Amino acid sequence: MKMYGIKNCDTIKKAQKYLSSHNVDFEFIDFRDQPLDEVTLLKFVDALGWEKVINKRSTTYRNLTDEQKSDITVELTLKNPTLIKRPVLVAGADIRVGFSEKTYSDLI
Repeated sequence: MKMYGIKNCDTIKKAQKYLSSHNVDFEFIDFRDQPLDEVTLLKFVDALGWEKVINKRSTTYRNLTDEQKSDITVELTLKNPTLIKRPVLVAGADIRVGFSEKTYSDLI
């Protein structure tokens, strides 16, 4: 199982704490330390769609131009990984974004 995000994100910390408290092994990949590649990003988008992958409440998104907001691209997202909603959890073929105990409970 892999969790993607940034280490100082509060939602990441909650998700990590939840998985650790349930003895679930996972690998954490920080977007800033290990940038996503195009193939990985496209797996997220193919599984969930841009609407679920992009965090429209993020400061990064709010700072985009209207033109950029209307045309989110792979290149723009790879250049600005904080556009991605966090965490992204990959468990085999199952890909999820965000965290709630309810959505994680069936993984443990």
